[in-house]
Amino acid sequence: MRLKDKVVIVTGSTQGVGEGIARRFVAEGARVVVHGLERELGEHVVADLGERAVLHVSDLSKAEAAAELIDVAVRAFGGRLDGLVNNAAKPLRATLEQTDAATFDFVMNLNLRAPLLLIRAAMPHLLASKGAVLNVGSVNAYCGAANLVPYSVSKGGLMTLTRNVADAYCTTGVRVNQVNLGWVLTENEKRIMEAGGLPAEWWRDPPRDGAPTGRLMSPEEVATAAVYWIGDESRPVTGSVLELNQFPIIGRNSVKEKDEG
Repeated sequence: MRLKDKVVIVTGSTQGVGEGIARRFVAEGARVVVHGLERELGEHVVADLGERAVLHVSDLSKAEAAAELIDVAVRAFGGRLDGLVNNAAKPLRATLEQTDAATFDFVMNLNLRAPLLLIRAAMPHLLASKGAVLNVGSVNAYCGAANLVPYSVSKGGLMTLTRNVADAYCTTGVRVNQVNLGWVLTENEKRIMEAGGLPAEWWRDPPRDGAPTGRLMSPEEVATAAVYWIGDESRPVTGSVLELNQFPIIGRNSVKEKDEG
């Protein structure tokens, strides 16, 4: 088991990518705090995972929620904390014209301020365990799309936060790394894309400009990468940002389907 007896918080893990990570971590021997807004979904996940998981429901866009979550984890599993996965985020669709102050502040508070406050509150415990932080970002950090202005800005800031904190603590044994995700198939993503005009079961034959292999990445595949970054196999690497995507972000050529006629 690659995470045997490690205590790890996974934010946004009542569903989607975070749920996939939490389930894989427990399978690898970790004890996990499942976190999110959806109590019923979270209770289902924890029931499946058994005594190696506990649930905490809170809204991380509220500043006080970060320290509270760290306290829950430390109390639940014997006073230690080995890992923090900052996965919770809102992929809110908004153009420049649609991004007013309230919209911008909400997205930044959840997607960027919350990871900062969580790392800050967790750091004394991570120093004691020589633990690890994994921030879950997005390839949209590099520029994003016209309808993802606040989300893209928040993920660009998260990338800088990862590198800054990693540099500040690189002599302590605490590691801070990040994975930038491409297109991942979750139930929420299915609903969002259908609401945006794609047909039902669009994901069986997704647009090739975003999924040139003909399928989307799964939460389980993201979880495989997360095990490496939270586990001891990735020592002593810190401050790295890895793209988990189907094509290179820099210098990409357009994907063109071959003419079969």
